This record gives sequence, structure tokens and C-alpha cells, in this order.
Amino acid sequence: MLNRKLRRPIVGLAATMLVGSALAASPASAAPLAGIDPSFAPSALASKIDAQLGASTAGSFIDDSGKVVVNVTDAATAASVKASGATPRFVARSGAELAAADNALKAELTVPGTAFAVEPITNQVVVTVDDTITGDKLAKVEAIVAKLGDKARIERAPGTLSTTISGGDAIYSGGGRCSLGFNVRNSAGADYFLTAGHCTNGSTTWNNGSQTLGTRSGSSFPGNDYGIVRYTNTSVTKTGGVGSQDIASSGTPAVGATVYRRGSTTGTRSGRVTALNSTVNYAQGSVSGLIRTTVCAQPGDSGGPLYSGSTALGLTSGGSGNCTSGGTTYFQPVVEALNAYGMRVW
Repeated sequence: MLNRKLRRPIVGLAATMLVGSALAASPASAAPLAGIDPSFAPSALASKIDAQLGASTAGSFIDDSGKVVVNVTDAATAASVKASGATPRFVARSGAELAAADNALKAELTVPGTAFAVEPITNQVVVTVDDTITGDKLAKVEAIVAKLGDKARIERAPGTLSTTISGGDAIYSGGGRCSLGFNVRNSAGADYFLTAGHCTNGSTTWNNGSQTLGTRSGSSFPGNDYGIVRYTNTSVTKTGGVGSQDIASSGTPAVGATVYRRGSTTGTRSGRVTALNSTVNYAQGSVSGLIRTTVCAQPGDSGGPLYSGSTALGLTSGGSGNCTSGGTTYFQPVVEALNAYGMRVW
């Protein structure tokens, strides 16, 4: 889905960001977390519980009523979950069992056009195949998944799974068009922006269609999918937000959370998180640790921001489908990129 036809920028400078909307308030069952945007409170609570209880749980998600639900297999963990302000749910498969199944797939399943992740809502590992997986390829995938019994299942996604090069405003290089993710700074106050690694891999200098913005200072793809560009143009107006929406922090969303994305092809779109730590087998190689969502995306949206209220969440990596018929899109977690480059949102 590489879009190499350069187009004029949509509106404004590539250094500016998009407008976001506040999400629903945190559930009544969970105590507010100090210093957290209320719209992100359920995800923050889920992340806190996951960090505290680790492998003793089998994942967590936000249900349709806005409550944080944590999968458990024993009474002691259920009591800890309840004490933390979330709802425990007893499931058949433990976190350790699902992690083992996920690791088995990472070792065996590398066929381009496939992706997989632990899905806490169904308590299984879900293997997604695109329209290119037919015949012998499909038989190979089915044989690998069959070894895992009821721990895993296969589902088909329409379209072709690919990176979406071509969140915010358009940015250009000799290789095509992508979208700016988040403006960030290092400890010395120098300005940079994040975007997708499959965008920055082959391109050094970036512009907004009319003037140079900066030069690449880091890129990681495949394996990860993030890249960073240092601003060399001091006359470009930069903000730390997404349009008029201030971005004050970064975090990891919970499964079930409502999230927003913006890209230079399809604008602002919303959807829900369906899995964390997804592995996607692109034609260029495998990328792991991605956020899987129901948000649609198309070529040119790559690198654009995923966010919730004032919290930065991710960078658009790739997916299948489109914004007419719907699709699945994967995002590089922004926290990993910030940590890799020693950056912060501002």
C-alpha cells in the first residue's frame, strides 16, 4: 500500500496536529487515578493492574459499560483485582497458557499476510489472515494453529495486510507521503517529531510540501515500527498538541478502550482497541508489540497519531481493509518509541 505519488499537503503545516475529542468518563467502580486525564482513567487502571499482577492474570479489557474487567483463574487473584477497583472474570485459560501459545506462533508463523495476538475478551490467541492466504498458504497456517487446540482460532480480514505509507498532517520525502505522529522534545529542549519507521527507513529529509522540516535521526523497522526526525527548520510553528487538543502524557490503552486516529489520507477516525502486543507479518518482515484496533486507515495515514483525550498512545503502522468497507489497523505503541529515543511529549 505504498503511495509514492506526492500530493499537496492537506491543511496547514505538517508540524501541526489534529483535533481530538474527550471520551467517556471513568467507570464508577474504579477510583480516579491522580494526575490522569479522566477519559484515559480506565486504561490507566487496567495498565496498573496488569503491571501489579503480571502473569497471574489472563489479560484485561474495558466492557461496554465502561468497567475494567480482568481475567483470572484463581480466587486469590480475583480478590486482588476486586480490591484494585476492577471486576474479576474467571476464564478457562491462564495468562501463562496464552503466552505460551503466542510464543509458539512467533516461532513458527511468519507467513506475510498473517497477524496474531492474545484477545482477552475471548480468552484465546486470534490469528488473522488476509485475502492472500489461500490454498497451500492457508493449509500451512491452519496446521500451525491446530497444534494449539482451543487456545487459538483463525479469523479472516478482508483486503491485504500491509504498511500504510503515503496523524496528523502530511509529510513528504523522496519515497512518498506519510503522516506526522507527535511532536516531542528531548531533555535539552530540542524539537523532533515521531512517525512510522517504515516511512523513515528509506528517507532522510522530510518536508511539508513547501519547506523542509528536518532530517531523520533514527529509524526502526521491521521488529518495531517507529522513526524520529529532528527539526532543522526553526521558522516552522510547532505545538505539542493534536490540533487544539493538548497532548500532556503518554500511555498504553486497554482492550475495549475507544481511541482516535488521524492521518493525511482519511482524516480523523475512531474505533476500539481489540488486542495489545500483536505480531504482524508484513511482506517486509515481522513487527511485534503492536496495538490492534477497529479504526480504519489507508495508504498515506502511516505514522499518524493514535490518542485518547490528552494521552498519546501510538503511531499508525499498517492494516487491512479501508475506510469505506471498514478494516483492522495496527499501531506502534508510542511509549516504546519515546523510551527508545529519550523523548517526551510536550
